[in-house]
Amino acid sequence: MDEETLQMTMLFDFFGELLTNKQREYFDLYHNEDLSLSEIAEKAGISRQGVYDIVTRAEKTLEEMELKTGVVRRWQETRLELERAGDLTRKLLMLPDLDKNAEAIVQDLYVALESLIKE
Repeated sequence: MDEETLQMTMLFDFFGELLTNKQREYFDLYHNEDLSLSEIAEKAGISRQGVYDIVTRAEKTLEEMELKTGVVRRWQETRLELERAGDLTRKLLMLPDLDKNAEAIVQDLYVALESLIKE
């Protein structure tokens, strides 16, 4: 999946409910199911241009919401920091002179971070 498609899919995951039913359906078929505009048009019984217009409007709506809110950007930044914290916790667990109490605390922290990363 290319970077643009990945970004659009993430925007759809966060803001897809703001789209009309038709926009959601065509966007999903185009970006997630990887159907061409022509294939969607044939299925829907409308012109390729009609599908293009609907998908383009949906993309614009999603991009505008991200510009206004920054939710996806902040989510990506938070995820990177959680992964970094998980890496640092793993390094702490590998220290040879870590006492048992500290090791237990670090292990609990590691488990908590991993569960957040998987969400």
